[in-house]
Amino acid sequence: MYYSADIGVIGGSGLYELSKDVKKIEVDTPYGKPSDDISLVKAGAKTIAFLPRHGKDHTLNPSEINYRANIYALKSLGVKAIISPCCVGSLKFEIKPGDFVVTDQFINLTSGRKDTFFEKPKVNHLSSAHPYDQKLRVLAMETAKECGITAHFGGTVVVINGPRFSTVAEGRMFTIMGADVVNMTQYPEGYLCLEQEIPVVNIALVTDYDAGLEDHPDIKPVTNDDVIQVLNENSEKVKTLIFKLVEKLEV
Repeated sequence: MYYSADIGVIGGSGLYELSKDVKKIEVDTPYGKPSDDISLVKAGAKTIAFLPRHGKDHTLNPSEINYRANIYALKSLGVKAIISPCCVGSLKFEIKPGDFVVTDQFINLTSGRKDTFFEKPKVNHLSSAHPYDQKLRVLAMETAKECGITAHFGGTVVVINGPRFSTVAEGRMFTIMGADVVNMTQYPEGYLCLEQEIPVVNIALVTDYDAGLEDHPDIKPVTNDDVIQVLNENSEKVKTLIFKLVEKLEV
């Protein structure tokens, strides 16, 4: 049976389902299996294809995710845009846990990940100067305001291998490099969307201050319990934002 969807959503840590009322399907790709079954969710007249990035039980660490299979699977369903929520640690005092960031740039510090579809015999060199879709970013920011969510428009996410959190020295380096937040999965996910010509928007939930802030000694390095607490407090906000954003999208 042929299935299709209008919008793809890739759920990050703490976001393993959008709805209980779903049709789950298996999708095979030339690059192997995606992270999990894809859930087809109705949102008005549109269909969302939802995929939990780490698997529904969070069994995949950031470097074990088959990013190419995930993006190819969503592409094969015909999605016209991808919403890519994730969790991030803040590198700046004014970007606080519980805030959202609609990022516009990434810095890739990962290694060893399969990060391109352009392998022989078809090699191509694609610009990634502006990796996130501007129209989607504007709509995401408007939607966040309508939902009463504190959101920052624009920001650079530095992407590390994980699964460990950063050292203080690494956090200092990321700040010097011009990063605003730190994450473990936005590369190569966002870039692979470009290669498949799918507009993508990253909506990042700030869960912590990563290694702490040296200028604020009262802000301590993150623990996993800190992250879980912020995730639990904001999971419904993330879902509400996604559904309202999907309503606005013209596909």
